[in-house]
Amino acid sequence: MPRIILHLDLDAFFCAVEELRDPSLRGKPFAVGGRPDERGVVASCSYAARRFGVRSAMPMSRALRLCPGLLVISHHRGNYSELSDQVMQRLCDLSPLVEQISIDEAFVDISDLHEDIRAIAVRLQKRVNDELGLPCSVGWPQTSWSPRSPPRWARRLPRKGCRPTL
Repeated sequence: MPRIILHLDLDAFFCAVEELRDPSLRGKPFAVGGRPDERGVVASCSYAARRFGVRSAMPMSRALRLCPGLLVISHHRGNYSELSDQVMQRLCDLSPLVEQISIDEAFVDISDLHEDIRAIAVRLQKRVNDELGLPCSVGWPQTSWSPRSPPRWARRLPRKGCRPTL
């Protein structure tokens, strides 16, 4: 029997953590990353900044040219690690078979759970959002060639306090 692997990806993770630290950032164009005068790059940017064409891995100086009102936020690595660990613990609550591939992404093998895959994915997504305030995408491969392509319904869950839309 084939294994059932869920993929969890925390959406705009560094920005989501910064919004938890400072709620006044919500809805504003901002980027987490290095200083533009020191050849810094964008590690993550808010969805408001993306509307101006700002993207991750872009030089911060270019991001500021694209979005002159962009707020540049320095890294708070300890906060990111702490919240990432809390997310990974929730995956471990589902199954001991967890493979973290980055600070904001992981795979969890749910083959031994005898529940509907979609229900497990929605419950996990809602738990991360409700308990930690972090938006995430949770999906599973439709084929062996698409392990990182969640279905469209699983891509975005509204922030804490909003009801999930499926």
